[in-house]
Amino acid sequence: MVWTVALALVQLLSLPPLSAQEDITVITPQNCSLDCIVKGNTICEYCRITREDVTKTLGMPTDDLFGSCVPWPCNFFLGVQTPNVCRHYVHAPYDVTVEFVDNDNPSHDTAVVSWRPSLYGLSFLRGFQVSLQALGGGLRDCQLFLFHSNLSLSATQANRVYKSDPFQLALDSHFAVTVMALPVPELWNNFYHSMYFSTRSCLDKNGLEQCQKDWYPSDIKVEQEGRDIVVTFNLAPPNLGINKYFSWCYGGGKRNYTGIKANPAVNKTHHSYRLSNLQPETNYSCELAADAVDAIRKMFSFHVQHVEEESPSITADGTLLALLLPVVVVMAIVLLGFLIIVSKKKLKRKIRKTAVHTDVIKDHEDKAVLEEHSLVLLTKPNPPRLLICYSNIDGPAHVRAVMLLAAFMQQHMAIQVCLDLWEALSLVEEGTMSWLCSRMQESDFVLVVCSRGLQQQVERSALEDSDSDSWEGDTSLVAVSLIAEEMAQAKAKGQDLAKYMTATFEYSKESDVPAVLGLAARYTLMRDLPLLFSHIHGVELQRPGRSLQVEHISQEDYYKLPAGSALQWAIYEAGQE
Repeated sequence: MVWTVALALVQLLSLPPLSAQEDITVITPQNCSLDCIVKGNTICEYCRITREDVTKTLGMPTDDLFGSCVPWPCNFFLGVQTPNVCRHYVHAPYDVTVEFVDNDNPSHDTAVVSWRPSLYGLSFLRGFQVSLQALGGGLRDCQLFLFHSNLSLSATQANRVYKSDPFQLALDSHFAVTVMALPVPELWNNFYHSMYFSTRSCLDKNGLEQCQKDWYPSDIKVEQEGRDIVVTFNLAPPNLGINKYFSWCYGGGKRNYTGIKANPAVNKTHHSYRLSNLQPETNYSCELAADAVDAIRKMFSFHVQHVEEESPSITADGTLLALLLPVVVVMAIVLLGFLIIVSKKKLKRKIRKTAVHTDVIKDHEDKAVLEEHSLVLLTKPNPPRLLICYSNIDGPAHVRAVMLLAAFMQQHMAIQVCLDLWEALSLVEEGTMSWLCSRMQESDFVLVVCSRGLQQQVERSALEDSDSDSWEGDTSLVAVSLIAEEMAQAKAKGQDLAKYMTATFEYSKESDVPAVLGLAARYTLMRDLPLLFSHIHGVELQRPGRSLQVEHISQEDYYKLPAGSALQWAIYEAGQE
């Protein structure tokens, strides 16, 4: 070990200044076999080693070893014949970078990893292993590269840049890449270097016209025809498969939703629709988007001009007036007689309806006032912060329902939602426990979505040793424990418990709520959606003689929105499992 460090220091001191170094040499992988590496053939300078080649050379299946991305011990590929080679000290590679290479695949990026070897342990360096992990699970890939066993790099060669083979990665995704120096040393914190990176979005790689998720109408024209407004916008390209759109307009204290279905047979590039029953001399602000989940909305506005209605002019000569006058007199006499006959019946019905009509007018007036108040709530500059906790033990359908509930609440209920599915990078950087504790402190409200799996996990955890790690991998158990403890302390101090809530979807039971959360407010979704809205925003749904109606925040209306429709289908699918 001392000799190795001394050799590295000598090499470091002998390295010429950066200005005196030769041009940087880039080394890319070669097609050569593991047998060539073992025999020490000098033509095998830097070889890619495939899983099939390792199996053939070693005479044993290595799918599990190679696919698991675990660093291989030295004796697997070099130490069998020369065990002394494995006694070494190698530092981690440095200057690890990821570059993207152009390709023709619109849904994937091609990434190549490059790095430089460390000065420490060059005489013992036998190769590198590149591991790629998708954050949040999923893709895991490895590449193995080896030098021939007789190769010893000099200090001047430490300026070389080594590259991996291309990785095919999905767009708009997050990854962690690790480059390891081989053979694996005993000091595990010195032989690898990791970094995080993200692939490009579809918009960055392909442009707006090729991405359904990022597309939005960019060309909108507004014209007034009488009291109506005609809006013309550009349609999505046919390859995106979008033929339905919607628009929201706000003005005069009212909201106007318009569903739009385009007909490419009439016009393949643009479509027009009409907005009617608008108030004159009023400013309107509108949103236009494709009818898809989380579609990007294009904002536009207009002002409705006042239009004077022209009364028809009568131009008739004296002869025509003389002919029409007797006819008019006769018709007036007949009409007067008819009115006298029915006047008594109408008078009686009018008296009976007076009270009812008065109540209707009063209800309409109250509704207009309350609707205007609800719009103020929906545009609050600082929305309340809500942390949603759940258990993934109930399967992907339940997780998808929770995710779409969070999206609906953030998009249409004026709530800033915090969800672990949306913060994969923060979870990796902070750790599960630290992330959960900090988000609970930052949030104004905490909602636990209870389910059968969560209840079973809580019961099982209560029967096990309290020092065990049975909660690991399921954040909801930690959340339940922390919430129960905080509620107990708040109850003992006489403090408000409104911060904590529980909810169950319709496919779950009320008994699925853990007993330790019994002090929290309970809601069944989507039946109690207005009550949940009222709880978070602190508004009264009912007053004497009045009822607050928030548009699309009810069991009967939420699914009329694109995000609500997706949520309704997700709840249905989760209930079928």
